[in-house]
Order: sequence, then structure tokens, then C-alpha cells
Amino acid sequence: QAQLVESGGGLVQPGGSLRLSCAASGFGFDYYAIGWFRQAPGKEREGVSCISDGDGRTYYADSVKGRFTISRDNAKRTVYLQMNSLKPEDTAVYYCAAAQSFWYSAWAQESIYDYWGQGTQVTVSS
Repeated sequence: QAQLVESGGGLVQPGGSLRLSCAASGFGFDYYAIGWFRQAPGKEREGVSCISDGDGRTYYADSVKGRFTISRDNAKRTVYLQMNSLKPEDTAVYYCAAAQSFWYSAWAQESIYDYWGQGTQVTVSS
């Protein structure tokens, strides 16, 4: 069965860094775009970043652009989200998701994604 497992979350002070990992199995990872989403308490889940399958094109929400970097290692079937200069408003549960049918203009729409992980908690607090 298809599975996505997030790891790397934790507690960090403002200005600090974390690297999240999303390990995939049970489907053709190389041919899926992978997105990162997050959900803060009392808020709806929002798209954070995405990386495509074919050309490795990347996308970022305005709120994280310049601070977060998404990458993928197809040999390891893993996608990473490097998060730098973290802010308290980055506090959320972070989820990774996989999409076989990918549309660049709609990368942040949850309906595009076929598989979802269970999430990992990121807390940014002094």
C-alpha cells in the first residue's frame, strides 16, 4: 500500500532551523509530485511547498519563500523540506502528500493529491 511518513519535526527557537523528511513507499515515487502542507491550531490546512516529478520544478507559498527549500532524492524515495529562519507563525503540523496528476497552477490545492502522510509537529517558540 502507498505510504508517506514524515519525520524531523520538533521544538525550535525563532530564527532556528529544521529539516523535515518525507519517506515514500508503495507507489511510483519518481512519477509523483510531492507537496508539503501545514495546519496550525484553529486554521485550515495550507500549501507550503511542492516539487514536481519530471523537471523538479519547485513552488513556495509567499510566507515561506526565501526561508524554506524543498528537494527530492528519488534513489532514497524521500523529499525534504529545509526550514530556516523559523518564525512562531510557522508552528503547525506539517504533512507531505503525493500527486500523480500534477498541475503547476494548482499545486496548493489539496484535491490534487492522492496520498497523505500522518504529519509531524513543528513548534517555534522561545
